[in-house]
Amino acid sequence: MHLSALLALAASALLVNGEETSNIKPPVLPLIVRNPYLSTWLGNARKEPWHKWPMFWTGNEVGFGVLASLPDTNTVYPLLGRPHDSLDKEDEAYKLAYPDYRGATYDASTTNLTYTLPAPSKFPDVDELEIILSFLSPVTPSSTLRQSIPAAYVKVYVKGAFDVNLYIDVNGQWVSGNRGNKIVWEFQENEATPDEETEPLKTFKVRREVEQIFTESWDQPEWGQLHFTASSDVRHECGTSALLRQRFARTGTLQNEVDTEFRGIMEEEPVFAFAKSFQLENSGGKASALFTLAHIQDPVVQFASARGLTLMRPLWKSWFHTDDALLTYHYGDFANAESLARNYSDQLRIDAYKSGSSKYVDIVALSARQALGATSFSGTAESPLLFLKEISSNGNCQTVDVIFPAFPFFLYTNPRWAAYLLQPLIEHQLSGQYPNKYSMHDLGTHFPNQTGHADGRDEYMPVEECGDMLIMGLALVNSMTYGTDEEAQSVWSTVGDRGYDASKDKPLQLSRLGMHAGIGEIDDTWGGGAKGVKQAKEWLEESYGLWKQWTSYLVEFSLEPHNQLSTDDFAGWLALQTNLALKGIIGIKAMSELADILGKDDDAKNFRNISDTYITRWQELGISRDGSHAKLAYDWYGSWTTLYSLYADALLCFHPSITHNASTPSVEYAQPEGHEHQRPLKPQPQPQKGSNGRTPITKDFIPSKIYKIQSSWYAAVMQKYGLPLDSRHLYTKSDWEFEAAAVASEEVRSDILDRVATWLNETTSDRAFTDLYYTEGEGGFPPGGPNFFARPVVGGHFAFLTLERACGGRAREGLKAVFDKE
Repeated sequence: MHLSALLALAASALLVNGEETSNIKPPVLPLIVRNPYLSTWLGNARKEPWHKWPMFWTGNEVGFGVLASLPDTNTVYPLLGRPHDSLDKEDEAYKLAYPDYRGATYDASTTNLTYTLPAPSKFPDVDELEIILSFLSPVTPSSTLRQSIPAAYVKVYVKGAFDVNLYIDVNGQWVSGNRGNKIVWEFQENEATPDEETEPLKTFKVRREVEQIFTESWDQPEWGQLHFTASSDVRHECGTSALLRQRFARTGTLQNEVDTEFRGIMEEEPVFAFAKSFQLENSGGKASALFTLAHIQDPVVQFASARGLTLMRPLWKSWFHTDDALLTYHYGDFANAESLARNYSDQLRIDAYKSGSSKYVDIVALSARQALGATSFSGTAESPLLFLKEISSNGNCQTVDVIFPAFPFFLYTNPRWAAYLLQPLIEHQLSGQYPNKYSMHDLGTHFPNQTGHADGRDEYMPVEECGDMLIMGLALVNSMTYGTDEEAQSVWSTVGDRGYDASKDKPLQLSRLGMHAGIGEIDDTWGGGAKGVKQAKEWLEESYGLWKQWTSYLVEFSLEPHNQLSTDDFAGWLALQTNLALKGIIGIKAMSELADILGKDDDAKNFRNISDTYITRWQELGISRDGSHAKLAYDWYGSWTTLYSLYADALLCFHPSITHNASTPSVEYAQPEGHEHQRPLKPQPQPQKGSNGRTPITKDFIPSKIYKIQSSWYAAVMQKYGLPLDSRHLYTKSDWEFEAAAVASEEVRSDILDRVATWLNETTSDRAFTDLYYTEGEGGFPPGGPNFFARPVVGGHFAFLTLERACGGRAREGLKAVFDKE
C-alpha cells in the first residue's frame, strides 16, 4: 500500500464522533521520549501539570517549566512544572493565577495539554484564550532516518483575541543525574541560508564540564549534550532561574543575554530560556511557536562486536556529519515528521478500534513511545543496529527476554527495527565471544556497556532465550516473505523503493532511501515477493549454524526443563515449567521452518519430527488430570499458569486449520474398465514450496482444544484488574495478558482488555506504564516489589494487532472460527 493511500485512509477515519479523545487517564504521560536518556514524563498526570516538575523515567525531577502571562492584566500563569515557586509573591508588578486546565489528550506520538486563560476585563465580549502545549516524539515507521534522531518537538499553539506571552526553560538536570555536577554551556545563533531553505535558529548547548563516557548516575547519562532550539524571532536568556522567571513575570520578555559563569546544576540554578510574545489582537487570533530538544551522544554505546570492543556512533551520522546539520534538518522537518507520525497514529487508531475498542486505542497509543524509548539507533546505513536498555528492572543490555515481549510492537510497526534489535546478539555470538551452547541472556550487565559475558555467567535462562530467539527469528522471516501488500505483517513494510540486488545489497541495509508522497528520506520496502525471499535467505544463511546450535540445546533440554529461571525471573526458579517447555518446543518447530526456507531438508524433517513428538508428550505432562487447564509445572498438581507461549503457535502460522486451507491435493489415475483390482497404490504427494520459499504446513501443531480450555480457564480465574500470571500470586504481567487474550475467545479477550483499562484508570502506581502490577486492591506495584516501569515490554500490548496481520491477515479470523465451533 502506498504512503499516499495510507494517509488518505487515515484521514477518512472518524471514530468517537469524529473527534480525537483520550478515554483512559493514566498516572503518567510521555512528554519527550526518544531513547533511554532523552526520556521526560508528566508525573501525577491526573492532576494539573503545574503540581510537580516533569520527571525522568526513574521518577527524578527534571527542570522543564512553562509560564504564560497576559500583558493586559499583568497576570502570570504556570502551565508546566513549578517555575512559579521562583516568583515573588510580594511583587506588585504582577500577580499569580492559575489557568483552567482542560486536560490531556494523546496518541502514539503526541501528548497535548490544553489550557484556557480568562479574557481581560477590557474585552467583555471576547472568549477566553486557548493554549495547547503539544509534545511530539514522532513514531515514523516509514522513515528510520527520522526515528534515529535523538530529538523531539514542543509546539505551542495559541488561539484568542488578546495578547499573551509565553516563557519556557530547561535546566542542567537533562545532562546529568548528579545535581552537584558542574555544567558548561554556549549559545549559538545561525543565519538563514541564501536559498532560504533553512530559517535562522537560536540554540542553547549544555553539557557537563567533565563528561564521563558510558557512565550513569541514577540511570541518567553523564555524557552527551542537550540542544534546546527555537526560531530566531524569540527572545532568549540564560541565568539564575528565579531571576529569569521573575523578569518574565514583570515584563513578559527576556533580555537576549547569556550568563557566562559556569557552575553546578543547582548552584544558583542556571536555566536556559526562551520567551515569545503572541500579538493576537491584530493577527487573526491564531499563532504558534516551535521548540526542539535534542540530547546528542557520540558514541552512544560500546559494543563487543565481531571486530572487538567498538565505540558505536549514532545511526543518524550516516546522513548528517555535524550536530548543527542534524539540528537544522530536524527543526525544519517538523511538518514532514508530524505528517508521518500522524499517519502512524491514525492507522493505529483504526486498527486498534477495529481489533478491540476505544480503550485499546488508548492502551497501544500509550505503549508506542515507551517501547521505542528504551532503544538507541546505531551502526551505519549499510549495517544498522538498534541497542536496547532493560529499563528499571536491572539495566541489562539487549536482554533477549525483554526484546521478546516487545516484539509485537516492532512486527506491527516496522519489522526491520526488530531485525536491528537481534543483530547485535547474533553478531556477538557468531564471533565466538560467548562460550555457552545456548543463547545468551543479554549483551552486558548494564547499559550502555554492551561488552558481553565472555565467562558465560549471564543470568541463567537457557530454554527461555533459545526459544525466544528462534520464535523471533521465524517471525522476522515471515515478515519478509509475504506475497501481496495486503499480506504484509506491517502496512509500512510495503512503502518505498522495491528494488533489491542480492549481489551487492545487504538484507538489512538502509541505502535505498527515496521520496514518497512528497516526503523524502523514506525507507525502501521490507521484504515482499521475490525480494523478501532473497532477503530472508541471505539473512539466515550467515547465522544458520547459530540457530541450529540453539535448537540442538532445546532438543536436549526443553521437553522437561530442569530447575531454572524463565523470563518471569521475579517469580523464582522452578523445574518442569509447562509454559517454558512449550516455548522451547515451539522454538524447535520454528527451526524446522528456518531450515526449510534454506532448502536444508534433512534438518527440516528432523526438527519437525522431534517437535511433533514433543508436543504430544507435552500435552500428557502439562495439562491437568481433568483436562481443564495447563499446570504451572508438570509435577505441581492443582496449579495453573497463563499459557502465553500459545501465542507463538498462532503468530507463526503453525495452525493451518485457522490460517489457511491446507488440504493436500489428491492424485488421480485413469483406470481401464473392469480392472479396478489393478489400481496402483497412490503415492503420498509431496507438498510443493510456495512463492514464499516454504513448504506448506499441513496439520495443526497444537490442537485447538488447548486454546479452548485455556480460554475457559482464564474466565474462571479472572481478578478485579485482570488475569494473574499464575496460581502462586495475584500479580500479573500486562504484556503476557495481551498475548494470552489474543488467542482466547472474543468474550475473554474483551474481558481482559476492559479490566486492564480499568486498572490503568485507577492504579496507584506512580511511574510510566508498569507491566507488573497487583490485580486486586488498588492495583499498585506488587507488595514487596519488584517495581517495574517505563519498560519496552509494553510492546506486547500490540499482540492483538500483530496477530490480525499474521499469516497473510488470516490468523485472528481463523481463531474466531475455532471458538465459534464451541
